[in-house]
Amino acid sequence: MGFVKVVKNKAYFKRYEVKFRRRREGKTDYYARKRLVVQDKNKYNTPKYRMIVRFSNRDICCQIAYAKVEGDQIVCAAYSHELAKYGIAVGLTNYAAAYCTGLLLARRLLHKFGMDQAYEGQVEVTGDEFNVESIDGQPGAFTCYLDAGLARTTTGNKVFGALKGAVDGGLAIPHSVKRFPGYDTESKEFNAEVHRRHIMGMNVADYMSYLLEEDEEAYKKQFSRFIKNGVTPDTVEEMYKKAHTAIRANPVHEKKPKKDVKKKRWNRAKLSLAQRKDRIAQKKASFLRAQEQEAGEG
Repeated sequence: MGFVKVVKNKAYFKRYEVKFRRRREGKTDYYARKRLVVQDKNKYNTPKYRMIVRFSNRDICCQIAYAKVEGDQIVCAAYSHELAKYGIAVGLTNYAAAYCTGLLLARRLLHKFGMDQAYEGQVEVTGDEFNVESIDGQPGAFTCYLDAGLARTTTGNKVFGALKGAVDGGLAIPHSVKRFPGYDTESKEFNAEVHRRHIMGMNVADYMSYLLEEDEEAYKKQFSRFIKNGVTPDTVEEMYKKAHTAIRANPVHEKKPKKDVKKKRWNRAKLSLAQRKDRIAQKKASFLRAQEQEAGEG
């Protein structure tokens, strides 16, 4: 078959349909979103909850949301920058921080719905497979589905750290161990100890120790904030253990007190009707006094 020139004529452009805005911007995978959002018809108006996990250069955002026609409704949210309150001031985007953020989200959500006592999740961190099941005589386990966005869901991705944190926190999220660090694709075996080390930040501690021995200047440059906050390779695991306990003790988000700000005016305040009338009366009286004074002098 010979070369055929594609003619984009009026008929083509009349039928052209632009893609959704967030598809054009490359922000939303609508193929995945449809499957995460559409609820079964026999469940009527029951919301289908998603656990949204997003990473930026300096922060991790975890949210529980469900879709409505007007847009997504956020039920609960947790951010890794909140971890400073629980004793984690550095490394806010690593796997261990993702786990802590997921744990904080789960505990905060269950506290909000009064289910935190019934569903405690897995208190001791083992890194092994754990699934939350509904308890008889109690409200059913809170079920949601992982929304990883555009992240590459490869084995060991930090998205799964947040998922593991939320599951250990007491949320029922369907998952397998195949994407956790420690799963070997060749032998099809999962090493829970490797996963536990990632959750406790031991992979970071090992690298800190290695760099400290090999190149102290590079260590000081790369881990300057760790040094500033007094975090050493030996204290990393203990830091995360204390944070897990603190999160479970008080996951509630505390609103910052409103600042009493005195607004500065750059123009005159608008006068009321009474003030304007009074001003005119004063000007009138002043003018009449000046007239009388002139007449008296003359």
